Amino acid sequence: MYSPNFERYNSMKFNRCGSSGIKLPAISLGLWHNFGSVDSFANARAMMHRAFDVGITHFDLANNYGPDPGSAEETLGKILRKDFSQHRDELIISSKAGYLMWPGPYGDWGSRKYLIASLNQSLKRMGLEYVDIFYHHRPDPDTSLEETMQALDHIVRSGKALYIGISNYPAPLTLRASKILNELGTPCLIHQAKYSMFNRWVEEDLLTVLKKEGIGCIAFSPLAQGLLTDRYLYGIPSDSRAAKPHGFLKVEEVTDEKISIVQQLNNLARQRNQTMAQMALSWVLRHKEMTSVLIGASRVAQIDDAVGALPNLQFTIEELKTIDAILAGKNIKHNA
Repeated sequence: MYSPNFERYNSMKFNRCGSSGIKLPAISLGLWHNFGSVDSFANARAMMHRAFDVGITHFDLANNYGPDPGSAEETLGKILRKDFSQHRDELIISSKAGYLMWPGPYGDWGSRKYLIASLNQSLKRMGLEYVDIFYHHRPDPDTSLEETMQALDHIVRSGKALYIGISNYPAPLTLRASKILNELGTPCLIHQAKYSMFNRWVEEDLLTVLKKEGIGCIAFSPLAQGLLTDRYLYGIPSDSRAAKPHGFLKVEEVTDEKISIVQQLNNLARQRNQTMAQMALSWVLRHKEMTSVLIGASRVAQIDDAVGALPNLQFTIEELKTIDAILAGKNIKHNA
């Protein structure tokens, strides 16, 4: 029987989410990969145990996570029932809807019907009465923003979610969504955005909007699907995401140019007494507007490595300049 670590809150860093009363752990666990029906349940269970033992209280899902779609929520539900029934109030569970989940015109995008039906299905799969955060997963070009935001407001008022968030929204649309939600009386808690050293779009204007609106930010794919780790320093391992037929990282994305960049970044990470992954996570968290980073993990050791980033979140100006130069394709020589 699982018994959580009594000292689990001693070393985790918690950050306030925008202007809300909620704090999230600096490191959160995403169940996008390795929690589906094709994956080992024992391994998924062990990773959730370890995450909670080191102070990770936030577990992030979406209706379509698996594979098969929906199976990650089912896996979470089984683990919650087996091991976390006495700790639900210590957890922040989030889910999303916005991508294709079932056939026909009502199983995708952002209509009121789809969002409410999808959340009802998610709650059933997880065995929960409510989620802490419910996101619209992506903008819908064919449904009015007002309808989508009104659906999110209704979901909170119905008690099926405590807070709402948005994901993959560009800055101007984020601002519009925030204004609508504020008028409805259900402020947007958080924006989940793809952000890493290889994808820096949020720096242009999104972080400014989030700060102005009092909205938190959580980064997904901060390690670029594993590229910003030591996994691909010398090629593609047979057990890596890029090698999996159902993985989102494709072999053609692991280019010689990117491997060279990561090798140089890894040299800098060593000088900081960090692993490549730890430096990449610290780099994302350097922004005051960044509430948390979502990590994916395939084994317990990766969770420990990620949390190991927290003691060293500061960068010198010279280090940041060096990182920018490496990412721009300049060959940087490092002292041993």
